[in-house]
Amino acid sequence: MKIWMSASLLALASWPALAQDYPSRPVRLIAPYAAGNGADVIARLLADGLGKQLKQTVYVENRSGASGAIGTQVLAAAAPDGYSISLGGMTTHTLAPIVLPKLAYDPVKDFSVIGRVGVSSIVLVAHNSFPANNIKELKALTKSRPDLQYGSWGQGSTGHFCGEVLNQKAGMKMTHMSFGAQILQSLLGGHVEVGFIDLASAVPLVKTGKLKALAMCTRTSPSLPGVASYAEQGIAFDQDLSWAMYAPAKTPKPVMDKLAEALKVTLADPAVVERLKALGTQAEFLPGSQQAEITRKDIAVWRKIGEEAKVKFE
Repeated sequence: MKIWMSASLLALASWPALAQDYPSRPVRLIAPYAAGNGADVIARLLADGLGKQLKQTVYVENRSGASGAIGTQVLAAAAPDGYSISLGGMTTHTLAPIVLPKLAYDPVKDFSVIGRVGVSSIVLVAHNSFPANNIKELKALTKSRPDLQYGSWGQGSTGHFCGEVLNQKAGMKMTHMSFGAQILQSLLGGHVEVGFIDLASAVPLVKTGKLKALAMCTRTSPSLPGVASYAEQGIAFDQDLSWAMYAPAKTPKPVMDKLAEALKVTLADPAVVERLKALGTQAEFLPGSQQAEITRKDIAVWRKIGEEAKVKFE
């Protein structure tokens, strides 16, 4: 008992020194996404900003697969010393425990949240020939077309869930179709008339008139002014899609504080804010404790939707 207490006291006493020296070597930022996609670009943008604030190299390591679960598991198993961190989002920390029955990590217990990076939006869009222009008109249309399909980029994706929200809360009976990376081409070509895409993809297509936007599944965005959210159109649903930075559970608080401050300063940089906006993300720092509580609540909300719709990852 005395030996254990001595070791614990020694560890606590060493934390200030650890924070003072940290980081004394390069920091690995795990991006659980394929190189070159939007999330990877966000990770590299943040790595550059964190590196400047920490005065140390922060490099990105891509570990894609299973909708981000593989790379996130790598972080969960890493040493809690601040030299491995990751970027996570809806798929890795909110939807994964719902759609992946054999998930190898607990999205809450296995991580320490450094802070929120920002929020993004999913847009309900339609081919220009589609007769509905908003949720009210879409609901009316589904009554005469019970076979109406909606598309997303994948089974168990945020887009899939956003469609099920309409089915459950607006009394629609649309059928989900997964188009993978071809979702944009499928919408533009009229192979599916209505579907969900990320904000960054939607903005240029809507502004050039190639697609029309019916609603925001989540909060509205200044990038698409005039496009109302679900809540603004009478659907009882008001959720954010958060991006956040994580460290392994039990990472020392002084190290977490240093990382959080570096992230906060990075997200206050106007150049970073504008770049994130172009990527469909609104910069919005929140302390880790607040984001952790938001994630817990989000999991409960989305789990209820997933269970009713019997959504599972293919």
